[in-house]
Amino acid sequence: METFIIEGGNALKGDIIPQGAKNEALEVICATLLTEEEVTISNVPDILDVNNLIKLLKDIGVKVTNPEKGVFTFKADKLDLEYLSSDEFVRECAQLRGSVLMIGPLLGRFGKATVAKPGGDKIGRRRLDTHFLGFHNLGARYERVIGRDVYELSADKLKGCYMLLDEASVTGTANIIMASVMAEGTTTIYNAACEPYIQQLCHMLNQMGASISGIGSNLLTIVGTNKLNGTKHRLLPDMIEVGSFIAMAVMVGDGIRIKNASIRNLGIIPDAFRRLGITIEEQGDDLYVPRHDHYQIDSFIDGTIMTLADAPWPGLTPDLLSVLLVVATQAQGSVLIHQKMFESRLFFVDKLIDMGAQIILCDPHRAVVVGHDRKRTLRAARMSSPDIRAGIALLIAALSADGTSHISNIAQIDRGYENIEGRLNALGAKIRRA
Repeated sequence: METFIIEGGNALKGDIIPQGAKNEALEVICATLLTEEEVTISNVPDILDVNNLIKLLKDIGVKVTNPEKGVFTFKADKLDLEYLSSDEFVRECAQLRGSVLMIGPLLGRFGKATVAKPGGDKIGRRRLDTHFLGFHNLGARYERVIGRDVYELSADKLKGCYMLLDEASVTGTANIIMASVMAEGTTTIYNAACEPYIQQLCHMLNQMGASISGIGSNLLTIVGTNKLNGTKHRLLPDMIEVGSFIAMAVMVGDGIRIKNASIRNLGIIPDAFRRLGITIEEQGDDLYVPRHDHYQIDSFIDGTIMTLADAPWPGLTPDLLSVLLVVATQAQGSVLIHQKMFESRLFFVDKLIDMGAQIILCDPHRAVVVGHDRKRTLRAARMSSPDIRAGIALLIAALSADGTSHISNIAQIDRGYENIEGRLNALGAKIRRA
């Protein structure tokens, strides 16, 4: 197991460019299964989750080339459909959360798919009911295979319909969209997720010959087609990485510019940091975060304690609450962090408490942070990364701490952040991989 060894207290300064968006990459790479023609995707991040998904596509027969860094071409003209129901395929899917996004395109194009319980972060229950209900509405049948812990889905021909999703699930919406584009007739999806990455998926599918309207809203209308074509697509910058870099700039920065941040696709992320008293300057499509020796958490207009809570887009993404919580530990004032979606994601705060942070974990979903106002520095510690976002939050805490910290299980961080130690060391950090 690899470990990061972090020498805290070193100021970071300079320019950094965010990687391509992890969550968008998982969606659009799976969408390449919908056509037998070549699809080229650029700005693809070199991270474990994406690389493992690409390997999985190769294993089922997709022809993949990598002509230059960050650019991949996919051609799914001859797939091994028998392999899709094999135990080996099921084992591979069970280790990768993103594999769940293969169900929609496989069901839409070939009329069958096998579903294993997907892997990924240990952040609580992540149910697939929305996916299954959507497929069922389109006419698919599913059956649990006793003894294999898998479901087999099948359909003679998917048929468009109206559906109201039980929750605005991002992966559920993406999966249902990919199944619907090749269904017979018109599909209407209400309460659809509308994150920028869902919008990007829809734009790419339209370039391939799909007919999707209502993009950017929670009401999508999809007119099915028999065939999709190849295309070229470029990923957006990763909004979660942009938010992570803002946090680093606040905690240990001496002036950091986040270049080409695609500000219009960040939603309220910059404003969430501003509620903690953070100064963020928008310069063209760059974000500049100056040195912060002091910052004070806002209160609501009626004087009550500030609350930062996750919500479906355009609300605050749950993936950034962990880093916002770390930033709050050195602010003046108090804030309630309310993580509504996942019941285990806040359990990493015990590690921050061991580092000297003043945090009250109220229950699995809520934590109150009482900021130190820079009067007390976090102390170094030995810890383990439980998931991607907690891992980067702990790395930010370690960068600001007195002494040398060790973070084990950094494969979790590698799942979502490309060469993070190399990029931060270029700004002045001292991080070593052991």
